[in-house]
Amino acid sequence: MPPPVISVERLSKRYLVGHRAERGGSSTYTALRDVMGRELRNAVRKAADVVRGRQVVQGDAVEEFWALNDVSFEVQEGEVLGIIGRNGAGKSTLLKILSRITEPTAGRVTLRGRVASLLEVGTGFHPELTGRENIYLNGAILGMSRAEIRQKFDEIVAFAEVDKFLDTPVKRYSSGMYVRLAFAVAAHLESEILIVDEVLAVGDAEFQKKCLGKMDKVSRRDGRTVLVVSHNMGLVTSLCRGALWLDRGVMREQGTAKHVVGRYLARSAQGQDQLVRLDDRERPSFVRDDRLRCVALEWLSPLPLRHGEPVRVRLHFKIDAPVSDVSAIIGFNSIEGTRILTYHMDGGKASRRDFVCPGEYSVDLGIDAMILGPHHYSLDVGFRSGNIHLLDFIRDWTQLEVIAGPETPAEIAHAAPHASTGVRLVGRWSWEEQPRELDVMASGPQDLREAAVA
Repeated sequence: MPPPVISVERLSKRYLVGHRAERGGSSTYTALRDVMGRELRNAVRKAADVVRGRQVVQGDAVEEFWALNDVSFEVQEGEVLGIIGRNGAGKSTLLKILSRITEPTAGRVTLRGRVASLLEVGTGFHPELTGRENIYLNGAILGMSRAEIRQKFDEIVAFAEVDKFLDTPVKRYSSGMYVRLAFAVAAHLESEILIVDEVLAVGDAEFQKKCLGKMDKVSRRDGRTVLVVSHNMGLVTSLCRGALWLDRGVMREQGTAKHVVGRYLARSAQGQDQLVRLDDRERPSFVRDDRLRCVALEWLSPLPLRHGEPVRVRLHFKIDAPVSDVSAIIGFNSIEGTRILTYHMDGGKASRRDFVCPGEYSVDLGIDAMILGPHHYSLDVGFRSGNIHLLDFIRDWTQLEVIAGPETPAEIAHAAPHASTGVRLVGRWSWEEQPRELDVMASGPQDLREAAVA
């Protein structure tokens, strides 16, 4: 077996965090001698840090913070590895160390090949240089000759779709243009390792789809190794074969993407709140009507939801101006982002409401039995006026777990959460009353065809 392209051995990264000491009690002043003494001690400590080559930290008290702690893993050539975890788990710190931007405190990293990184908007770009000049600058940083860069130049420009602004300084680019050009440069220049952080979320949906296709292509066809950090679990499961879960600087698990994502979502769903605020969630660009805003979702049933049992949920919303013929919708999606189940008001005018007075209102949805099988899902929430006019819409805003209920078949209950079971419906079945002379189970395909002809 060939040696891994990326080898990480017992990697740790420590930061020193300064805290300003506050005077206790009810006193609102600090004596001059206390201030002078504190500043003198801080000055001595900072001077000692400079002499010893240590990090200089502002504040009266210094605390150690381990962003990464004893992390080890390997990545083979051509593998696409997803790195998941909550904010502050150490994902970005790990990528910065792999990109040689930050030095580790302890441990060892071995990289066999050149690294192209896209960690944040504008990484590796000089704001005063034009798009054209930055393409050549990034290629030179990767060790490519001018002839090699020129050979890829037209592909980069076509992918980024910035040909009209190629000779404009990138400091005048929008965030979307910045990301398009930065990803195009990182993906097309000849590096063996491509590292991409959550920065792709800045781009529009069409560009994200193009980026995902490109990453899949460079890994399968070109044999390049790709590391992706994302909070989009659907992206991780669809793009990556393997995944690594970081939690507070510690590697919790590594394995196949579906297995690790399932374990991560199960852990996340354990602390889900009954009331979830939605007023600060980002809306898609096509939501332009601000007369109604959904402000919260409240689960009136205990969490996690159970397959086969009743569910009741309440949507809280705010009306700022009169609006008529209002209906609500709640959609359940797979972790890949595919809509599986939708509950909406399809009873015509009788089930819809007109609102004249501004204020806060709520609407309840009752479900006789949860028909989704045990697994993890995300939710869409929306409101319409009439049949098509969109008032508010929030897409994929939370992860929700459905677990097995008392009537869930054993083969389904034990398969979750690693195998999606989707919607489970009873349907209308009818048994044949009398046995036939032809034994279907014992007959082969040829026997059945002959019986049908006869």
